[in-house]
Amino acid sequence: MSKETFDSVLRSTWHIVSKMYNKEAGKFDSTMATGFALLSIDPEGTPSTTLGPKMGIEPTSLSRLLNSMEERKLIYRSQNPNDGRSILVHLTPFGINKREDSKQVVIHFNSEIEKKLSPKKIKYFFETIKCIKATAEEFEHFTLPILKAI
Repeated sequence: MSKETFDSVLRSTWHIVSKMYNKEAGKFDSTMATGFALLSIDPEGTPSTTLGPKMGIEPTSLSRLLNSMEERKLIYRSQNPNDGRSILVHLTPFGINKREDSKQVVIHFNSEIEKKLSPKKIKYFFETIKCIKATAEEFEHFTLPILKAI
């Protein structure tokens, strides 16, 4: 297939972006996944069950990540006072500090992109991404036609 496809461009772009974020996170003795988790945890606490979907991480991977973050004293867990079956994930003071580092990296990257694109192109980018996301979500409900072997 010589023509670029939406998914191949998204995948290759995300690969480059994630490499860049991991390189930046390494400067803080961290990883992109840890930085993303820090940014996804509300300062008041976040139910652990909402973090996986929010971050696009499977439960097993999320569990390993949270265990690692707890060992590094970035987070702590507590019982949810509103739902005894649920656990809340909280940032420690050290986690709040590291969250700020992650936030600054993301803000800087976004700022660099905004310098290179007009507001109109940025608007079209987000409209396009929304369309791709919605189409992918719709596509989950359809079955591809079975292609006959030639």
